[in-house]
Amino acid sequence: MEHGIAIVTGAAGGIGAVIARALGECGVLPAVVDRDAERLDAVVGELARDGIKARAFPCDVGAADAVEALVAAVEEELGPVRYLVNAAGVLRLGPIVELTAADWVSTFAVNAAGVFLVSQAVARRMVARRAGAIVTVASNAADVPRVGMGAYGASKAAATMFTKTLGLELAAAGIRCNVVAPGSTDSPMLRGMWNGPGGRAATIDGDQAAYRVGIPLRRIAEPRDVADAVLFLLGDAAAHITMHELVVDGGAALGA
Repeated sequence: MEHGIAIVTGAAGGIGAVIARALGECGVLPAVVDRDAERLDAVVGELARDGIKARAFPCDVGAADAVEALVAAVEEELGPVRYLVNAAGVLRLGPIVELTAADWVSTFAVNAAGVFLVSQAVARRMVARRAGAIVTVASNAADVPRVGMGAYGASKAAATMFTKTLGLELAAAGIRCNVVAPGSTDSPMLRGMWNGPGGRAATIDGDQAAYRVGIPLRRIAEPRDVADAVLFLLGDAAAHITMHELVVDGGAALGA
């Protein structure tokens, strides 16, 4: 992977923070983005203690004006953005008939609109330079219906198709756009779904009542599993790959 500047959204914790670390280990300078400014500073501090440089840029990715200002600031302070990783995400659980309009809107504001706004602002600049790569972290729930995850799955499906369409439109400029679709990954988001100490085993085993088959590889993904897939799609080894969806779920979606 060539050195350069990367924007990583959702980098205050979970998968996003690990992606930022993985990029930093490759010599890329990550501009870490999240609306949780305090936690974002903590992540930068943790990386610095390990000799990895990063810069914090607090931002709500669902706010158009803030996003444009964010990307402008990153390029002015750090340099041209070569890589973008859309890893920001929120989860609102519940049966569709019980979801509130606020649940739906807030989910799409981050998971779909945020991907659109950040990608658009970065892509405009990449096109002028005819260089860059974009990866959106979506979910296997974009392809397989999950009980209680209607808003989340729909928002991730929107982000997936948006990213593939962006890849088609930017291909002539040599810019690649791909998707990494994780399944259950050891993160605060997943742990927040567990009810008690049996949550890990239940996730691996599946739930027939909820039409979940479990994880054939019999393990929950680590955030680094997702980060490695992101690095691959951003890097030179994937130079002829675009509009691709790489599923990282241990077989939970049965190849869907």
